Amino acid sequence: MKRLVVPLGLLAVGALLAAALVSPWYWAAAVPLLLAAVVAVHDLVQRRHSVLRNYPLLGHLRFALEALRPELQQYFIERNFDGRPFDRDTRNIVYERAKGTAAEEPFGTELDLYRAGSEYLTLSMAPRAVPDEPPRVRIGGPDCEQPYDMALLNVSAMSFGSLSANAVLALNTGARLGGFAHDTGEGGLSEYHLRPGGDLVWEIGTGYFGCRTDDGGFDERQFAEKAAHEQVKCVSLKISQGAKPGIGGVLPAAKVNAEIAQVRGVPQGETVISPPFHRVYSTPRELVRFLGRMRELAGGKPVGFKLCVGSRREFLAVCKAMLAEGTAPDFIIVDGAEGGTGAAPLEFADNVGLPLGEGLMTVHNALVGVGLRDRIRIGAGGKVATGSDLVKRLLQGADYTNAARAMMFAVGCIQAQRCHTNTCPVGVATQDERRGRAVDVEDKSRRVHRFQQATVKSALQIMASMGVDHPSGLRPHMLLQRVDPHTVRSYAELHEWLTPGQLLASVPDTWAADWQAADPDRFTH
Repeated sequence: MKRLVVPLGLLAVGALLAAALVSPWYWAAAVPLLLAAVVAVHDLVQRRHSVLRNYPLLGHLRFALEALRPELQQYFIERNFDGRPFDRDTRNIVYERAKGTAAEEPFGTELDLYRAGSEYLTLSMAPRAVPDEPPRVRIGGPDCEQPYDMALLNVSAMSFGSLSANAVLALNTGARLGGFAHDTGEGGLSEYHLRPGGDLVWEIGTGYFGCRTDDGGFDERQFAEKAAHEQVKCVSLKISQGAKPGIGGVLPAAKVNAEIAQVRGVPQGETVISPPFHRVYSTPRELVRFLGRMRELAGGKPVGFKLCVGSRREFLAVCKAMLAEGTAPDFIIVDGAEGGTGAAPLEFADNVGLPLGEGLMTVHNALVGVGLRDRIRIGAGGKVATGSDLVKRLLQGADYTNAARAMMFAVGCIQAQRCHTNTCPVGVATQDERRGRAVDVEDKSRRVHRFQQATVKSALQIMASMGVDHPSGLRPHMLLQRVDPHTVRSYAELHEWLTPGQLLASVPDTWAADWQAADPDRFTH
């Protein structure tokens, strides 16, 4: 039968053409039918899609519905509280706060508060007044000569290249208006980060973009020159990130235009590979020494590193290296495996690395246990979008928080999840200049400012209702979790919390194996 398809198709095409020649009025019907016949013939003879071979023409409906599935799911099917990665309630609260409108809902919660895993912040019978000014976090240990006062909520790492020029401009302008910090991401220090005048945390990744030698190594001279910029307040070495922990990245040659090449310090029109590992260190001790060298080159500005926590044993090895070398970073940013703006293989996004809560508690307890917590500040990044998110992260061990996707929502992101395709429908995550024009810098920067301001205010209001007027008053017993339908436990009961210097004096049994195996001269788990 299939052998007759092409001859019959050609015969049908011929018949349609003959009919059209008889009367031009036949063209109105002939042209669509002709196109349908051609498509049907192609579907039957092509070998790539089995659906089309068995269901010519009709099979295309399947691919059309598949393409529309995310939008249909988001706008017509999902409930307010069960969407992923961010549900509609969370997206709406960001949008409303960014616009400056009331972010309130009537008639009570839609959540099932008896579901296992539900968390509750404890309410005090003696609430406090909300502080007039939000507190800031002093970053800078004893080796730091230019400490920086960090806001409770800041812009997390997103590179120019992954975000459009206008999106970066809006984020940095918002940071300047609100007095909070903007992490550059690992894509280099661009003019769009610098032009508005907002405070910057300059992130250095494995590609060393912006301070890169011709063979892809770390260039101390370039680094020192750019780290001296007045807007660069802190420098961060990216070890891994939650979106794609443990793997590098590839920037295709087609995306390496003249501007990207100049910012990143790479040849134009050539594929750029960021390896999964750093050249500047291979052991915990070398990492700690390099961080100290970065601080020297940066003129004593705060220096830290970012990681998605995987092995507690490896982090303890870094702690031992800090003790042995007599120096330590000024801050550590913990990224959660909840992922972020970077596209990643599904297996990594779903299975590799610790979620933010566990990662935070691991880092916090390790630093407390070795007696270094008072000199190292901890930042937290991973789905921080609301005041309650911020408070929970502070309770779990953070000093301050960073947000990436929530800041993208404030700039106009609609969670289309096309960040890696260069076809972002709102111009946020794209290098297409036509699409990028959709981001009005003046309007969106005010939205970023309002969102940050309102979210920090919400966090302070929540803390005040808990009887706390400063983040330092938060304690693990103030966060409860439902273990099963009949049992609720506090974080103080559910998790182990070390006392200052406990790992150096009397190692608890639960930490003994990891502490014993941790080696400052090698990474092993």
